[in-house]
Amino acid sequence: MRKKRFRRSATRSAFTLLELMLVLAILVVLVGVVSVNIFGTQDTANSQLTERQLVSLKDSIKMYRLQVNKMPQSLDDLVNGPSDASKKGTWRPIIEEIPKDAWGNDITFTVSGNTFELRSAGADGQANSDDDVIVKG
Repeated sequence: MRKKRFRRSATRSAFTLLELMLVLAILVVLVGVVSVNIFGTQDTANSQLTERQLVSLKDSIKMYRLQVNKMPQSLDDLVNGPSDASKKGTWRPIIEEIPKDAWGNDITFTVSGNTFELRSAGADGQANSDDDVIVKG
């Protein structure tokens, strides 16, 4: 008597469920790692861009102070000029519009005597939190 042998084909035409699950798990891990790196890099880039914008505004405020011989009361003064008519004669436009930070938030400007502070609320949009970007002059 002869026993029948079943032969397996040398090539398979489909993946097993285990193989599909393994490939899917690897893809999920890769997407997770890549997305964390991309979003972390974006936050750093936004912070650096906002800091450069604030430094540029700081230079504009210094230029205003040289032209008018006093500190601006608000960032609007950099666009529209001083409210004092006698100072308007020496004033020339410094910036065309007040920029927003990299997250689309308004930049706050506070004056205390001859010093000032420019502040961005950061990614969370909440002032006085850990992610604020601050430049003092």
